[in-house]
Amino acid sequence: MNRADIKRIFEAYFEKYKKTEGDRTAWSAVWLESTAAGVLELNMTKCPKGTTFKIFVNKKKESQVLGWDSYFATMDEISARFPDLYDEDKLFTEMEFVI
Repeated sequence: MNRADIKRIFEAYFEKYKKTEGDRTAWSAVWLESTAAGVLELNMTKCPKGTTFKIFVNKKKESQVLGWDSYFATMDEISARFPDLYDEDKLFTEMEFVI
C-alpha cells in the first residue's frame, strides 16, 4: 500500500474515532492490532504542535514521533525489529473497512 493511501486511511479513521485529551486542544485515536507476533498499538494525536504518533509493542512504548515522514521511518524500524508484527497492507485494509 502506498504512503498516500495509508495517510488518507489513517486520517479518515482519526476523524471518525478521535477523542479529546481533556482540554479540547489535543485529540487522539488509537488502533490496536493483535497478531501471533504480538500486539501493536498506534496512537495518533493532533495538537497545536502537530501530528504525533506513539507506537507501542506489547504494551511497551517503542517510539513517539512528530509528523508523517517520521512515522513512516519509524514503522520501517519497527518492522525490522519485530518481524511479522506490522503488515501495513492488512492493517490499513482493516482500518479502511471500519471507516
